[in-house]
Amino acid sequence: MSVAPRPEDAPFTERTPRVVAARRLTRRSGRDRAGRFLAEGAQAVREALAWSAAGRGRVHELFVTAVAASRNPELVRDAVDAGVPVSGVTDKAAAALSETVTPQGIVAVCDLVDVPLSLAGARLVAVLHGVADPGNAGTVVRVADAAGADAVVFAGDTVDPHNGKCVRSSTGSVFHLPLSRSRAADEVFAACRAAGLCLVAADGYAEEDLVTADLRGDLERPTAWVFGSEAHGLPDEVVATLDTALKVPIYGGAESLNLATAAAVCLYASARAQRTAR
Repeated sequence: MSVAPRPEDAPFTERTPRVVAARRLTRRSGRDRAGRFLAEGAQAVREALAWSAAGRGRVHELFVTAVAASRNPELVRDAVDAGVPVSGVTDKAAAALSETVTPQGIVAVCDLVDVPLSLAGARLVAVLHGVADPGNAGTVVRVADAAGADAVVFAGDTVDPHNGKCVRSSTGSVFHLPLSRSRAADEVFAACRAAGLCLVAADGYAEEDLVTADLRGDLERPTAWVFGSEAHGLPDEVVATLDTALKVPIYGGAESLNLATAAAVCLYASARAQRTAR
């Protein structure tokens, strides 16, 4: 086995206690109990190691197959140099740690990335309310990161940001910007207002649209965009508590935009307006 720092050892199997313990992190209850999650794939591992090197969290272990180690020698080397234990695993063990049809063979065990809710000084925030699909949630995190948002908040009954699909869909962005979780959506909205953020519902049924608000200069102000579930959007009672609601105008024949696409349009519109104003 060529995986440092234990080249003389046989690779771990799916029955090895450390692999069994790590496998529990594929479930939310296991993640919450351990305070750790799995980041699978070269890109996620690369970002996790950089996040750890910056002192924002810790990578506790790297599991890697022989094939994945040969494909990503720099990641193995970076982990070893950082003092992260690197453990060779069999293909079956890698599959046990994966939530994908085709395991990538390289998985990092990391501290949870979420932080206490703190929005002081924020100018652009994405709030996910009742979003159930981890792929959509992870893509919104990626979009928020790309748009230069200051934070993403998972509010109410929303998917866990440490879900494997969410982490993969973020392509490492879960390690880049502050993520917070709160079951109490009212507390999230109060924190946004206390930070001077205007709460804007992304609502396909809103009377006003994004373009009109942009032309008025409304998007230049510090904003927390609130996005709802894929199937039903934001409940009316939630929209009623927010400061305003805007829709993305549909110029063609499409019935609607999906959550991640709408979030990209809204966040980038605010990011452009804020940067132009500055």
